[in-house]
Amino acid sequence: MARPTDIMNRMLISAAHKSSGKTTVSIGLCAALHMRGFAVQPFKKGPDYIDPMWLSQASGRACRNLDLYLMERDDIVSTFVRNSAEINLVEGNKGLYDGLALDGSNSNAALAKLLDLPVVLVIDARGMTRGIAPLILGYQAFDKDINIAGVILNNLGGTRHEAKLRAVIEHYTNVPVIGAIQHDRRLEIIERHLGLMPNNESGEAADRIADIAAAVASQVDLDKLLEITARQPLNAPTQAVVTPFPWHEKIRIGIARDRAFGFYYADDLDALSAAGAELVPFDTLHDPHLPEVDALYIGGGFPEVCAEALEANSMLRSEIRNAIAAGMPAYAECGGLMYLARKISWQGRSYDMVGAIPGDVVMHDKPVGRGYVHLAENPEHPWPRPHSPANNIKAHEFHYSSLENLPADSKFAYHVTRGYGITGEHDGLVLHNLLASYTHLRTIGSCYWAARFVAFIQHIKKGEHPRQEQIAL
Repeated sequence: MARPTDIMNRMLISAAHKSSGKTTVSIGLCAALHMRGFAVQPFKKGPDYIDPMWLSQASGRACRNLDLYLMERDDIVSTFVRNSAEINLVEGNKGLYDGLALDGSNSNAALAKLLDLPVVLVIDARGMTRGIAPLILGYQAFDKDINIAGVILNNLGGTRHEAKLRAVIEHYTNVPVIGAIQHDRRLEIIERHLGLMPNNESGEAADRIADIAAAVASQVDLDKLLEITARQPLNAPTQAVVTPFPWHEKIRIGIARDRAFGFYYADDLDALSAAGAELVPFDTLHDPHLPEVDALYIGGGFPEVCAEALEANSMLRSEIRNAIAAGMPAYAECGGLMYLARKISWQGRSYDMVGAIPGDVVMHDKPVGRGYVHLAENPEHPWPRPHSPANNIKAHEFHYSSLENLPADSKFAYHVTRGYGITGEHDGLVLHNLLASYTHLRTIGSCYWAARFVAFIQHIKKGEHPRQEQIAL
C-alpha cells in the first residue's frame, strides 16, 4: 500500500533515566529505517555534539539540536518543521521528565508536548520483572498530556525474561511493547567523560552502526513503530536563518574536520554559508599546509586524545601560528582553544601545540566548566554588531581542562555571569584577530555569531579595522 503523502512520522525516544540505551536504540532505528528507504531526520534534545554525529551517520542526514533552555519555542518549532522528513526521530537527554526547571518547562516531556511527539520509552529492564508495571503506570500518570505510545525493553536477560516482562506489561498497562532487545556487549559504544566516543574517532563506526541496525531491525517491530507515531505535519514558519549584515563578497573559511575536531552544529554551518562563507575543510593531523582561506574556524573535540599526532604535524602548526600572528581572523571553541595554546599537559606528558595563544592547557580529572553559561559582551569583543553589546548570551561549556599562565593584560570578549569560561570570570580570549573561548555558541535567536564572524572577516579582508560602533550596515 502506498504511503499517504499527508502523513509523516515523528517520535521522541526517551527513557526513565540516563544510560538506559536510548542513544543506541535511536542510532539503530535511524539506520534500520534509512535502510528501508525512508528519509529519516534525526534531532537531539539539548546541547550535544557526539550523539548527533552518530545519528547523522546512521540516518544520512545532519542531526539538528533542539534546546528548550537556549532556544525560544518558535525557534524550536521552526527548526523542526524546516528540517522535517518522512520520519522524524528526536532523541531525548536523560529521563523523560528530567530538566533544569522544577516545573518541567525544559524537560523532554515539554519538548514532546511542544512538537506533538509520541513517546517511545526505552527501559533498561535488567533485574526487573513485575516492577516494570508501576514504572510505566507512574510515567503515564505523572503527566496526562504525554502520550507514551510504546516501550522498547532493553538489556534483557533472555527469552524467559522477555516473556515475563511482556506478560506483566500486557496485564497491567495499555502500552504496547514494540521491541525487546537482548543484552549484547557487541552493541555498546565506548564511553568517555563526555559520553559516547565520537564517531570521527572510531574507525569501526560504520560497522558498529550496521550491527546496531541489524539488532534493532530484528528485535523491534518497525511497522508497529510507524503505526503508533504517524501524525499530520506541523504547521509553522519555515523561514531560514537570515543575516543582519549585508554581503560584501564570498569568503573562504578553513574548518578543522578530522579525528581531533568534529564538534560543529549543523545550524551553525548553515548560517555561515547563508552569510556568505565557503567552508573549506582541513585535517590538523595529516595536512602539511593550510588551504587557501581567508579565516579559520576550529571547533571542539578531543585534541588531548590526538595530542601526539597533532604535535607531530609541526609544519601545519607553524603555518597556523604565523597566520594568526599576521592577523588572519580565527575563531576557536574549547578543543580549538586547546590546540592553539602553547602545549597540552595530560597523563604526565606535555605536547607542543600551535602556540598562537600565550598560555598552557592542563587536563584535570574532573570538569572545570560544565553546563549552560551566560555571557555579557565586553567592549573588547572584535566582531561587528548592529546594536548595543549583548548582556545575556546563553550558551554551554563542558571541559576538563584549564588554560593557564596567560599574561596579566590578556583581553577577553565576555564576562561570565554563569559558568566558568577561561578564568571563572571571563571567556573569549582576544588576540590579534583571534577569538578563542571554552564556550560553545549556537546561532539561534538573538545570538547570530556566524553572521558576525563572516562580517568581521569581510571587513578584515578589505583592510578595514573599524571600531564596532563605526561599522556601517
